[in-house]
Amino acid sequence: MPFQIIRNDITKVKADAIVNTANPEVAIGAGVDSAIYKAAGEEKLLTARAKIGRLEPGEVGITPAFNLGAKYIIHASGPWWDGGDHGEADLLKACYDKSLELAYKHKCKSIAFPLLATGTYGFPQKLGIEIAVDSFTRFLTEHEMEIFLVVFGQKPVRISGELGEEVRSYINDDYVTETLDEEYRLERPRDRRRENYKEFESEDIGSAPKENEIYGAPMMLSLSAAGAAPSKKGLFASPKAESLDDALKSMYTDSFEKHLQQLINKKGLKNSEVYAAANISKQYFSKLIKGQVKPSKEKVLALAVGLKLNMDEAVDFLRLAGYALSPVSQTDVIVEYFIRHEDYNVMKIDIVLFDYGLDPLSNG
Repeated sequence: MPFQIIRNDITKVKADAIVNTANPEVAIGAGVDSAIYKAAGEEKLLTARAKIGRLEPGEVGITPAFNLGAKYIIHASGPWWDGGDHGEADLLKACYDKSLELAYKHKCKSIAFPLLATGTYGFPQKLGIEIAVDSFTRFLTEHEMEIFLVVFGQKPVRISGELGEEVRSYINDDYVTETLDEEYRLERPRDRRRENYKEFESEDIGSAPKENEIYGAPMMLSLSAAGAAPSKKGLFASPKAESLDDALKSMYTDSFEKHLQQLINKKGLKNSEVYAAANISKQYFSKLIKGQVKPSKEKVLALAVGLKLNMDEAVDFLRLAGYALSPVSQTDVIVEYFIRHEDYNVMKIDIVLFDYGLDPLSNG
């Protein structure tokens, strides 16, 4: 996957380049800056840093990484937050953009970033994430490189800030109760409705849904669970009824990959825009569009985001691939939040999933 979030000490990350929030002056700062100098070799790194000279906010420079596992250290001079009316966002954007360009110029295939300027420099985390994700996405639309966002320390640290809180309020108990009541009232077979509602009501929101307890293809999967799958001959088939895959094929004449390409064209998007926003590698996407791989549910969710589908389109798109959303899956509800808010970037979703202790869509 092009973008990953990892929990590690950035001085121990194996990447071609690591980015350091640098002291503007030729001096060793505190925190991570100090740790990087110690791990690389203070005297050698400080001598190389002196050749760059002072770095104004928004500027970057590059040195060898010396004793680190990386090849290069990119020194980025981040801006201090001063209310947001002094060009801070543009300066932070320049730090990310110039760091990526410098790494590419030095033929790096991987780069590791901390979340720049959101600590001591006081940048709001939500804005800091927006800027980082926008820079990464634009870059990956035109280039191939592994980008790591490194979170330091073993203790749970929430990096999504206000964004994570907004998502948290969306998946509160009221939402879950309303969703369960509505979906199972409308979609469950009458004689099993209350039984299934109680069964779900007792489950924790983060637990994995059972295979047949999904949202978006109610009659089809409810009947399959009862032992009768839909077929071309009618809703209720014999015990030897066709599989769900066969039923789906009877509903859609086009293959998944053909439908995917048609959606890309219909939305007026480039393939590169879709796989960059979906955080899918160019190589995997090429195999997918040729029908050489079967995508996981996570990959299909990522593509739905990359395609900028609305909720109805996303549900149909998932059904075409043989999947559906579950109201008792935190991952699914988080993805739904982003789709309903027309916030179409899987990297940002993965950051929120990371804060919830959930696997990123990229792992699917």
